[in-house]
Order: sequence, then structure tokens, then C-alpha cells
Amino acid sequence: MTMTLEVARCGEVPYDAAVAWQEALVARRLAGGPDSLLLLQHPPVYTLGRGADARFLGAAGAGAVPVVHAGRGGQVTYHGPGQLVGYPILGLRDLRPDVRWYVRGLEEVLIDALADLGIAAERRPGFIGAWVGLRKIASIGVGIRRWVTWHGFALNVGSDLAGFTAITPCGLEGVQMTSVAREGGPTEVADVADAVLGRFLRHFGYETWRPLDAATSAAAPGSAP
Repeated sequence: MTMTLEVARCGEVPYDAAVAWQEALVARRLAGGPDSLLLLQHPPVYTLGRGADARFLGAAGAGAVPVVHAGRGGQVTYHGPGQLVGYPILGLRDLRPDVRWYVRGLEEVLIDALADLGIAAERRPGFIGAWVGLRKIASIGVGIRRWVTWHGFALNVGSDLAGFTAITPCGLEGVQMTSVAREGGPTEVADVADAVLGRFLRHFGYETWRPLDAATSAAAPGSAP
């Protein structure tokens, strides 16, 4: 049987709309539908994972940028334009019902995609995500519902990382954030999305992909990221 992934490549999608879209796709997958992947950007927003410590919001807690409690693991992070966000909706029972394996797989996808872009990223022992030296370039925070995944990863692409300055990203005191552009790679999210999609298909074993039908969406997709 050929494994096919349905993919939506969107422009900016508001965070709440993206959550509703994921909820619809998770329900579809639980009902026997296909695996899917959303690749998009968000308008500025801070999100806190399940059980996150609100102290890590810092000055952002009293700022104008929305703060949202998310159904993912992890602490506080920032999403905004110039960042590639990926939300895989995958049935792990058909791949491998192992959350650690899945998270490590997302790390490998990002690290390999960054290598394709000329950036030497790696894992950092004791931490989740992708790193360039001690600088964090990508974050991962997943949710699992009856072995169907949602939420996912965020890869910083553009050089403007000002949104992170008000918070303690991922609850890591003193962490320095970086991006594809700051490490000498492409500045356009679309170029980075091409590399990430290719590596995602290869790592998780999909032979092909097709566009996700917008009719399944609770959001209105924009142009490709």
C-alpha cells in the first residue's frame, strides 16, 4: 500500500483557527481518514504548554501580543511571521506507537532539512529541539490523542527574533535563539518549507503527497509559506 500524506501549505493562519483546523483533522484521522501535515505561519502569539509556568512569560504577560494556553507539551514560546510552523496529524498506531520515537523523528527531520540548507544543527543532550551549537533554532511541543498526533514544531527562519526577548523561551534561562537566516541560510519560509517537507516524507516513509482539501479546514488557507 502506498503511503500518501495530505499537505496544506498556507500563509498566515491565526493560532485559534489553526487549533480548530487540527481538531477537525484529528477527528478525521480517528475516523479512519488519512495522515496530514499543516505548514504555516502565525500572526504574533505566545503559547504555553500544558502545565507551563506562567512566570516564564515575563513582560509578555502584560503586553499586547495574545497569550494562549495550548494543548501541547513544553513551556512558553513565541510564534510569528518568519517562522515555519508544522502540525503533523499522524496515526502513530500505523507508524509506531512510541511518543519518544516520534519526537526524535521530528528532531531528525529538522536537523536533516537544515543540513540540506547548509546549516549544521544537532540535538543537545537533555533538551528537545534542534540546536546550532548552544543556540536554539527549532522547538518541538506535541500532543497525542488516542495515538493521533497534533501540535508539532516551530522552525525560526527570518532574522527578526524580537518576539522572544520578552519571555524565557521554553523555560530555559539564558537560552539564545537563532534562525535559518541568522545562520546564513535562506530568508524565505517557502524555501525552508520545501526542505522540511522533503525530509518529513522520507523520514516517516511516505512515498508521495497530495494537497489537503481545503474543505476539511476550519481555517482559510492563504498562499504557500
